[in-house]
Parts: sequence; C-alpha cells; structure tokens
Amino acid sequence: MTVTKVAMLTAGGLAPCLSSSVGGLIERYTEIAPDIELIAYRDGYKGLLQGDSIPVDQETRDRAGVLHLYGGSPIGNSRVKLTNVEDCVKRGLVKLGQDPLEVAAEQLTRDGVQVLHTIGGDDTNTTAADLAAYLRREGYELTVVGLPKTIDNDVYPIRQSLGAWTAAEQGSRFAQNVIAEHSANPRSLIVHEVMGRNCGWLTAETSMVYRDWLVKSPWVADIGLDRDQWDIHGIFIPEMGFDISAEADRLTRVMDRLGNVNLFLSEGAGVETIVAEMESRGEEVPRDAFGHVRLDKVNPGAWFGQQFADMLGAEKVQVFKSGYFARSAPSNAADLRLIKSCTDLAVECALAGRGGVIGHDEDNNNILRPIEFDRIAGGKPFNIDDLAFETMLAEIGQPKGPSVVEG
Repeated sequence: MTVTKVAMLTAGGLAPCLSSSVGGLIERYTEIAPDIELIAYRDGYKGLLQGDSIPVDQETRDRAGVLHLYGGSPIGNSRVKLTNVEDCVKRGLVKLGQDPLEVAAEQLTRDGVQVLHTIGGDDTNTTAADLAAYLRREGYELTVVGLPKTIDNDVYPIRQSLGAWTAAEQGSRFAQNVIAEHSANPRSLIVHEVMGRNCGWLTAETSMVYRDWLVKSPWVADIGLDRDQWDIHGIFIPEMGFDISAEADRLTRVMDRLGNVNLFLSEGAGVETIVAEMESRGEEVPRDAFGHVRLDKVNPGAWFGQQFADMLGAEKVQVFKSGYFARSAPSNAADLRLIKSCTDLAVECALAGRGGVIGHDEDNNNILRPIEFDRIAGGKPFNIDDLAFETMLAEIGQPKGPSVVEG
C-alpha cells in the first residue's frame, strides 16, 4: 500500500511529550516523505468522531521544531472511549443507535486516511487497535502506529513511557518550592501528592530526583537552614503496604525532633480504603468514561493528611499537588532524545505498514520496536525491590512495607 495521507491525534491526560511527539512526527515525514498529506484530529477521538481536523500546511511543517519548546498538546486532548457507546451518546459525540467505532471508521474512510498515529496511554492505544480491527473486518486497511504517553510509566511491556522522566524532574522542582512552607508554622505537616493512580513509579522517581537536589545543595544549619527539615520523611505508594500506627509513631518522633514532617504520596495510595469508606456511607464514587475513580473528586492527599495530622499533633497541614504542574511541562533533554528515536521509528513503521505501539520491549531484550497491540496493557506496578528505592527508604529511616501487588 502506498501511503498518501496520514492522521494523528493525542488523547487522555496530558504528559510532557505530546507537543514534541506531534512536532517530531511532522518533522520526520517532512524529511523523508514530504509529499504525504498530514492532518491532525482536534481533541483526540472527539475530533475524529466529529470530523474536526487540522491540515498540516507547509508553514506548520517549516515551524514544527517550535513544538518541542512547549508542554500540553497543540492539537488538543479528550478522554473518549469508542467502545463506551453510552458515554459517547451522552456527550453528544454520536447519535442514539450509532456505533462510535463505525462513526470513527466512516470518518477515516471519508478522509482517505491510511495511517493513524495515536499518542496516548494504554486506553488510547488499545482503543486505536479496536478501531483498526473494525476497519479490517470492513475491508479497509488502516495502519495504526501508537506512541506511549503516560507520566505513570506503567504500560506493559514498555520500559519507559514518553514524558515520565520530565514529569519526575518537574515534580522535584515543584517540591523544592512548596517544602519551604514548613517554615511558615511550627509542627507543620506537608503532603506532596504526586500523580499515579495504580503505579508508584512517578512518586518514587520524583522523590529520588528531589533527594539528589537535596544532597547537592548547600545548607546552613546554624541559622536554621537545616537539610533534615527539607528532606522527605515518608513515601507512600500503591504497591507498598504500611502500618499506619507504626508510621505515625515514627513520624511523631521526626516531628518532635525537627518541628516538621514532609510526605511524598502517590495519589493512588489508600484509594481502596477511601472508596470503601464512601461506599459504606452510601455515597456514589465518581468515575470517568473508562471506569476509573475520579481521583480529583476523591482527594486522597487530603484524606491522608487528615489521618496523620491528629496522630502527629500537627498544628498546620498543607496538601500540595504537583500533577498538573508536572504533566504540562515541555519535554526535558532525556525525553526529547527518547521521543526523537520513537517518532523516527513510528514513521518508518507507518510507511512499511507495520502497526503497533513504539517502545523498548521489556519482553524482547528492551529492543525499540512496534509492540503488538494485544500485548499493551496498563497497570504495570513499580518494583519496590528496586535497589535505588530501597536505599532511599533506608536513608530516610522508613521501613520498607510489604508488597501489595498481586502475584
């Protein structure tokens, strides 16, 4: 099949790779196949369903490198699951009785698209696989080549998702400012809530990047600029269990000695307990189109802060969320290198008719390749036996709790 028209879309939550990935794809096509027509569907699958696309003209091609300087997505995102018919109808994206997969397929057919690049997480890319399979059954060949976007770094079997390194770096920068708030009040408890629904990778990596900054920074303890007061005193992630009473005793001793306690918390830690409490009270648990608990509504950080506040005798509790700050940043140097290698291969695979999600395949010697869609899945846990993580816990005096990951 000779490729004459290519489309792209970004979907799901933001990550510090979307703008650069769009820019990278445009640059690579312009370099090696400048005659191929490029379009971008606006606001992800929403734009595809509504036939809302942006043509990539010559001026955009010439200036595509500018996209590497920015966060967010220039073509917009949305959370739409094509197989969730009820939600698509409710949001007015399709009419009652229509199949969203069929509507999307017909739009791709009308637009004459032969290659679709999806930039998103496991939901985005598995939805694209459903779409490609549907079109194949209808006799229309569509090559789907995805790029793995998630700051949680939790997609099987991909070693490193685009944007995750940047998010950790930005989360550290965020913490370097807000932890100064410990000096605003005696017996201060600060909870730094980091994104991560099921996976603690981002919280762990953000903590390690922050402590690297801590170790390298100068301090003047005699006047009160004490490194220990700026350190992390507790790290809580979904994969690691803990005894809240024992932790409260340990952290109370820290509070008595230093006058403050700083916690780094993955937003998914403790969610099951919070949901169980809500359901026991007869409250409805808010969920998104994919069935995920709406963490912004459940507010794990506030719940965690309240649990520890009374136990530690904290006079002031502050919960800071770095998620939106971190996920909206432009890609850092490490991610730019990873994005470049992935977008170049994505274009190569698209032109050769090889579909899949581009990533370093952990089950195949970490080779960068188009990974089969049926092997893509979310929810990959962080390995709490990682040596660097264990070392960090030991340095801050926190016992490593048991793994709560099944299997």
